[in-house]
Amino acid sequence: MRTAAALLASLLCLTWTWAQGESGEVIGNANIQEDGGKRNISPDIWAELKELRDMAIEQKVELRNSKSKIEKLEQENTVLKASMSSSENVVKELQRENTDLLARVAASENKNTVLETRMSSSEIEVEELKRENADRPKVAFSASLTDAGHVGPFNTDITLKFSKVFTNIGQAYSPTTGIFTAPVRGVYYFRFTLRDNRASSWIGAKLYHNDERLMLNDDYSTPTSYAYAIVANALALQLEKGDVVRIDLGASHGVFDDSNDHTTFSGFLLFPL
Repeated sequence: MRTAAALLASLLCLTWTWAQGESGEVIGNANIQEDGGKRNISPDIWAELKELRDMAIEQKVELRNSKSKIEKLEQENTVLKASMSSSENVVKELQRENTDLLARVAASENKNTVLETRMSSSEIEVEELKRENADRPKVAFSASLTDAGHVGPFNTDITLKFSKVFTNIGQAYSPTTGIFTAPVRGVYYFRFTLRDNRASSWIGAKLYHNDERLMLNDDYSTPTSYAYAIVANALALQLEKGDVVRIDLGASHGVFDDSNDHTTFSGFLLFPL
């Protein structure tokens, strides 16, 4: 732009010099000749004017090319702005996602804290239950009557001594006397089964709590070659420490047992009170 302005100024100066030459003055190195009453400008001036014109055309072309470059740069700048705007949008979206993720992480951490608290509380409860179970008395027994076969009938009631002990945790049952003695106050569960294989005979059992008879179960076997009779029952009892439970065989009643353990007596502590 400045070069074109300078060329334009030079052209104006040369035009002014030409005008002065026509008025009879000599300026600079320009030679003015008279031929038949006319003044002619030296060919050097025309050459300079042509050169200046060519320079002006060249500058005009360069100016046009510069404009094209500027327009292209402006287009590229517009594309870059659009790309930058898109990148900024992506960055904002990522920031929002990051914020959401941070919120979710914080929520998860809070949930983990709650779960850890609950787990710690559960562990404390488990330890407490373990201590309670460790301190709780453990009472359970199970025994069968004998391997000798038939027992009874007798003229009076007798206490059955279940002498073949399978389990006797807490040693509350005595196979010598056939009596269970409650070691602690609580609720206990008892069960018995009696069998006899003699025809035309009575089988029966009485369950006593201390001196109180709570149950009487008996049956009569039919007079056949395959005769047998079975009685069984169960109950839960609240006992005080030192209370006793036993099973008596009634007078004129019989029972049978052998290595197959048909006749059994069992009991255990459900929970202390």
